[in-house]
Amino acid sequence: MKHFIIGTAGHIDHGKTTLIKALTGRSTDRLKEEEKRGISIELGFTYFDLPSGKRAGIIDVPGHEKFIKNMLAGVIGIDIIILVVAADEGVMPQTKEHLAILQLLGIKKGFIVLTKIDLVDEEWKELVIEDIKENVENTFLENTPIIPVSSTEKTGLDQVTKNIDQLTEEIKERDIKDMPRLPIDRVFTISGFGTIVTGTLISGTFKVGDEIEVFPGNKKGRIRSLQVHDEDANIVEAGQRVAINIAGLKKTDIERGNVVSPINSMQDTMMLDVKIRLLKDIPKIIENRSRVRLYIGTQEILCRIVLLDREQLSPGESAYAQLRLEESTVAKRGDKFILRFYSPMFTIGGGEILEPNPEKKKRFDTKAIEELKIKDKGRTEDIIEKIIEDKSREFPTVKALSIYTAMTEEKIYSEVKKLEQQNKVIDFSLLKDIYVIHINYFNYLKREIEKELERYHSENSLKLGMGKEEIRSKYFKNIKPKVSDEFINLLINKEVIEQNEKYILLKGFQVKYTKVQNEIKGKIKTIFNERRFSPPKYEEIVKEMQTNDSEVKEVFESLLDRGEILKLKEDAYILRETCEKAKSILKEYLEGSEFITVSQYRDLLNTNRKVSIALLEYFDEQKITKRIGDKRIFIGNIEENE
Repeated sequence: MKHFIIGTAGHIDHGKTTLIKALTGRSTDRLKEEEKRGISIELGFTYFDLPSGKRAGIIDVPGHEKFIKNMLAGVIGIDIIILVVAADEGVMPQTKEHLAILQLLGIKKGFIVLTKIDLVDEEWKELVIEDIKENVENTFLENTPIIPVSSTEKTGLDQVTKNIDQLTEEIKERDIKDMPRLPIDRVFTISGFGTIVTGTLISGTFKVGDEIEVFPGNKKGRIRSLQVHDEDANIVEAGQRVAINIAGLKKTDIERGNVVSPINSMQDTMMLDVKIRLLKDIPKIIENRSRVRLYIGTQEILCRIVLLDREQLSPGESAYAQLRLEESTVAKRGDKFILRFYSPMFTIGGGEILEPNPEKKKRFDTKAIEELKIKDKGRTEDIIEKIIEDKSREFPTVKALSIYTAMTEEKIYSEVKKLEQQNKVIDFSLLKDIYVIHINYFNYLKREIEKELERYHSENSLKLGMGKEEIRSKYFKNIKPKVSDEFINLLINKEVIEQNEKYILLKGFQVKYTKVQNEIKGKIKTIFNERRFSPPKYEEIVKEMQTNDSEVKEVFESLLDRGEILKLKEDAYILRETCEKAKSILKEYLEGSEFITVSQYRDLLNTNRKVSIALLEYFDEQKITKRIGDKRIFIGNIEENE
């Protein structure tokens, strides 16, 4: 079902609140001071039942320039705007400022109501209408109806109602499957209920019982109950004015400007990449690092404008910039915002969020500016591709990208699959997470690892390969081991590299011995064969070889890497063939006995106690035997372990 929000805008005392009361029968002024002074200070809310049967929410914003902050908090999420101009005064300063704000926020639908026509004659009324037409030229209200109304005499109200009803047919249905977001415009408590927040649900849906988080900050709660237009609801959808009773949070935990969204769905930020457009008629040039007031959602924040591609920005111009905030916020790509000068306060322009969680950018960085151009004009698919490329070093998950972009995981996953089909990204699943990297980063890492292995093989010709942990520490810092393992598996599957136990080597690499090295290898193996179950220590081999220690060491380590010699424990080595023979003897013995002792095994091998202990401890590690006191029992299938 479509839901709509209607908003009023215009100068103070031009009859906005009176018009709403005449249309709905309800006053939106709720403060005693408002009733006493006859002006709107805070936002007012009510609803309107249209002739077609549709119910629309109505937001009444204050018209005084002192309360422009409140006006900006109200216009977020408006679908149809009614610009109110009093016939006795015509277009006034706040009429123009409100219209400029609405234009900057991208509102597309609306019309004009000329109020208080009972106070002027026909000739004056026509002059005011002409003035209005001139002031709305080149805006979304150009050529829209101007409906004369007297709220006190009830004239023209039917035409206003009819016009609203017609415009609701033209409103696009909001995406209720998108990430739920409710910028808070009011927070209060009700005795017996607790904390209540209100706002316009600008996307997605909430239901009673949902776990929520109030951003920015780590403030989590649960939806106890929901209301729309003073009526209880189990579920609320984008485009509705919503009141949420939040369990688990106090009023002091929340303030206007915060956003209600699912837990861990957004990310706080102190910077925003944006495209700024200044109004044509402002009396000021904006210099780099100018301090301004940012209005985003229902929040007001002080910030500085860092111009990325120029030194200053003149009225009517646009530019890419990074806003450096004085307090944190949350946002989504495509969100609109307003900028007002710090002092004296007046609206200078606005723009659109291009990157809600950027890294700090240097000015005049050509690459950074080109990336912003893509995010400014590209398709969603292009933008997500760019983000994946930027974040690939972190091996982001679909969930992380969802938080980073404030898009649903389903939307991100759908776009990732499109990019995968175009061979632009690579994704892989591990448990519940789906990791994504850009093909450019995959190819970069692939080349770097290949070059590193080529260098390593060249410098260590007798080494089977580079240690896997060394590869991890060099190319996958701060990345989970399982994720780096999956990347290595990708390279193995693509036949770029091979893995031999703990070693990584280039596909097809083989250790090649020189003639001298082959002779050393043969002598080492001969010594081990001669000593069998009483194998030599390394120092004994070097002494017996009577040759260069470094050459012996290189060949010996190569035989260890290749598994031709096994290390049982520190300074205890044995030929693999000899170890297999020792295992066969153990198997044969245990087939006819329940256990074996160190002494029994020592006697079987005709060796010393030290070697028999080293062998049995090695078999314990291999899960073939298990030590119980001074005995070993059989627990594994020896044949399977061979």
